[in-house]
Amino acid sequence: MERSGGEVSAMGSRVSSDSDAAAGEDRLSGLPDDVLVLILLRLHTAAAAARTSILSRRWRRLWAILPELHFAVAPEPASTRAILESHEAALRFLYVVTLGAAPDSVAAWLPAAARRLSGRLVFINKYAAKEGGEEEDEDEDEAAAQGGAFELPCFGNATAFYLDLGFLGVAMPPAGIFARLTELCLFQIRFHGPCELGDAISSPRCPCLQKLLIFSVRGLNNLAIHSGSLLRVSLRDLRGLRQLTIVAPVLEDLAVSDLCGWRQLTIVAPVLENLVVSDCFIYDWNQPVASISAPQLVCLNWRDPNDPSSVDLGKMERVQWLSTSSFLVYGPDNLAVAHNRGCIRLLERFKVMGGLNLTLDYIGEIENCAYLMDDMTVLPDIAFLNLNVLTYGHAFGASAFHVLMMCSGIRRLKLRFKAPTDSEAQSSCPSGCICGQQADWKTEELSLNHLEEVEITELRGSEHEIAFLKRLLSWVGLLKRMTITFHSSVTENMANELCQMLRSFSRTEICMKFYTHQDTVKALFRGEAILWNHRGLA
Repeated sequence: MERSGGEVSAMGSRVSSDSDAAAGEDRLSGLPDDVLVLILLRLHTAAAAARTSILSRRWRRLWAILPELHFAVAPEPASTRAILESHEAALRFLYVVTLGAAPDSVAAWLPAAARRLSGRLVFINKYAAKEGGEEEDEDEDEAAAQGGAFELPCFGNATAFYLDLGFLGVAMPPAGIFARLTELCLFQIRFHGPCELGDAISSPRCPCLQKLLIFSVRGLNNLAIHSGSLLRVSLRDLRGLRQLTIVAPVLEDLAVSDLCGWRQLTIVAPVLENLVVSDCFIYDWNQPVASISAPQLVCLNWRDPNDPSSVDLGKMERVQWLSTSSFLVYGPDNLAVAHNRGCIRLLERFKVMGGLNLTLDYIGEIENCAYLMDDMTVLPDIAFLNLNVLTYGHAFGASAFHVLMMCSGIRRLKLRFKAPTDSEAQSSCPSGCICGQQADWKTEELSLNHLEEVEITELRGSEHEIAFLKRLLSWVGLLKRMTITFHSSVTENMANELCQMLRSFSRTEICMKFYTHQDTVKALFRGEAILWNHRGLA
């Protein structure tokens, strides 16, 4: 039934009146505290949460019971301290960002944070920008930060730390126990004495610490860690460190890299499974001493010299994966031979394992250099070979053939064509280059009858690459799958041509897939040579 104009008008008046009444009612304030807290947490910053105090009396103290506080850019130190001191609830998460803070300004509020925190702390001190918007480089930041230090208070109830301090000076507390701390991440910090970092993070004072990450830290001369709880440790770029000792009975993963200048490394980790030692004393001619006791080790990544007179790797009878320092295919002098010797010792040490990661490195200029591949006489018996080739445009078929001859029983091969980091590095060798003198691989036969899967990455389609892949496809008898990922510089037209060419080299039963990089994302190539598969599988 249709309504008259008067009835419609009356209904409209009532709806309007009801809406006005609803608009004037504060329904949010009637919600329980825990619901209002969830609403405030979605505001993401402490300042935004505090501003809700103007809504009504009901909101004035709600921010003080928030379990999390976020300072995207912290206010003045006194204000930060006042906020923390007036906060009533224990904090499960505190996030603070400062801009070019001085040690005394941090010391003004950090003790208040220590009293309130019962969870995670993330504290980032960002570099102060120069006039014109340019950021200072690392050396300038370090120099600017040498003027003083603040003492880190003991966070007795904290569970995790993430400190990235822009090389602010920090002194560890001489006493106190970090009773609940399980994770500690330290970045860009300059340590000051007298308390040693190792003393503060070992088991007597950090009984629950499980994860330790220390990157780009200065001021550590000696780091000795004795922990019964640590599971994972990663140390990188600790300039000035001379001695590192880690005794950790339950440690499972350890990575140390870029610790140039150290003199002694001692690791006692009876259940350690994964160990990385990379670029720690490769440029040190003082022959540092290393002693490793890790009898349960499964994966070893050793990219440093390996002289048995100074490096004792102990018993490692369970290693299944080995990664070595690069092997120089050509070398100008005895230094290259000495560099390769450490790699060779590791290759000779292990007889049978699951996989090997090996890098063949061609230096840019190889004229008047000796061919060094004949020094490599044996490889472990492996099922998987990850072969990286850094060619600088040189022919690499002979060196890759040499490696494959010694591990012809592999079931899986991953071949990566690595590019030099120097953007102006040589991309092709000159006419008559000595890299072409080793040509027997072009005619010699090789049976890779156990190889079932091949993965090629960073393929550019150079003459040397295509020549090698053609020979490789002639050596495989039972290959089932080949996956090829083109380098980001390969255009769609080039990819089509390469797909057609590689397809012509392969047997009909091989399933081949091609991938390209689209906006830095790896994507299945769907050009004219769409996912070539002789069996008709798309």
